[in-house]
Amino acid sequence: MATAKILIVDDELELERLFKLRLRKNIRANEFELIFASNGQDALEKLQSDSLIDMVVTDINMPDMDGLTLLSKLKEINQNIKAVVVSAYDDLGNIRTAMNRGAFDFLTKPIDFDDLEITIKKTLNFVKQTRETLNQLQEMQTQMIQQEKMSAIGQLIASIVHEINNPVGFIASNIDFASEYIQDMLKLLNLYQQQFPNPGVEIQSTLQEIELDYLVSDLPEVISSMKTGTERIIDLSKSLRNFSRGNITNPVAFNIHEGLDSTLLIMKHRLKARKHSHRIEILKKYGSLPFVDCYPGQLNQVFLNIIANAIDALDDMAGEYSLEEMKVNYFTITLQTEVCADKDWVTIRIKDNGPGISTKVKEQIFDYLFTTKPLGKGTGLGLAISRQIVEEKHGGKLTCISTLGQGTEFIIELPRQQYYPSNQRKCDRVAAICGK
Repeated sequence: MATAKILIVDDELELERLFKLRLRKNIRANEFELIFASNGQDALEKLQSDSLIDMVVTDINMPDMDGLTLLSKLKEINQNIKAVVVSAYDDLGNIRTAMNRGAFDFLTKPIDFDDLEITIKKTLNFVKQTRETLNQLQEMQTQMIQQEKMSAIGQLIASIVHEINNPVGFIASNIDFASEYIQDMLKLLNLYQQQFPNPGVEIQSTLQEIELDYLVSDLPEVISSMKTGTERIIDLSKSLRNFSRGNITNPVAFNIHEGLDSTLLIMKHRLKARKHSHRIEILKKYGSLPFVDCYPGQLNQVFLNIIANAIDALDDMAGEYSLEEMKVNYFTITLQTEVCADKDWVTIRIKDNGPGISTKVKEQIFDYLFTTKPLGKGTGLGLAISRQIVEEKHGGKLTCISTLGQGTEFIIELPRQQYYPSNQRKCDRVAAICGK
């Protein structure tokens, strides 16, 4: 449990020694850390400079700024901070005013330190519960925003794919006909050249002008290039359609490798080599996987988040290399899949040979809104949502293995079939067999 920071506000300097003495066990046990201020103004300055203060214990009657004025200003600094006021037993008017201004509780002088400890723990427990509730609400709000965002993106992609498919379909089918027509025309042209070797000065001049020999040899290449380009658009369209399968309300049997390949195709522009820059090589170590019951669109989002993070890490590392160093340093992302011995679980490993992650960062990477990326580049949502999709939506497990200087590996473990609560024992048995 983290040490709670408590701000004690009182103008009697002797109380500082007394607080430390009477609460020494809590301080030694790292339950409490006491910070002291001599008046309300001093307290405000400490609160503004330290956002980790959990609660305030304040006297009411003080010079410069009294406790009641301090209470009225606390919410301007932190809406969630709670205060306990201390006053003389007969000062009920001020105590009533303090409670009306938001004080959580009150104590009377002389202070009963046993009562003080109980009051502090009660207040800290309330603060903790409030923060947890706010965090949960924030996570729910973030999830709803992200889900709406992904739903909108999915609808947009589906619309784009639909609009692309029709004209590309026309082009693809017509290219085949055009190729046949051109071959027939070239065959006819060859017969003309055989039957009429001397076509006349005007035709001969035109043949030289259009460079017929080059045109005849290059035209099939032009048609082939057009066909290749069209096929790439069709493949991309299929990948986009597969990637954005987000309107599925129940799990469906899905080819994991198809999802990974679709994600890679979408990320292709970030993987290829650029002038005076590095190239990221994808190493596929696909095992023989059965189809997996899942929500394909959401699982593809997990693949995208993890692969995008790997690319970012490799890009950052490459930025520290010279051109010569980039020639001898290979940047790789390895995708490995395997099935559990009893074939009821599958594992997907996504590993990069980047800079790795420190232990401190690794402990927080799945936390909502945590990011090490600069402002505007990272939201701190990708991995948090990925873990939610894998663990809460699919009953799987998402873990990270990383050491500074040795790259990072994310491991996605998924049950091949979705088990419902009535089958929890079976699910636990399968997890145990797989070493979960």
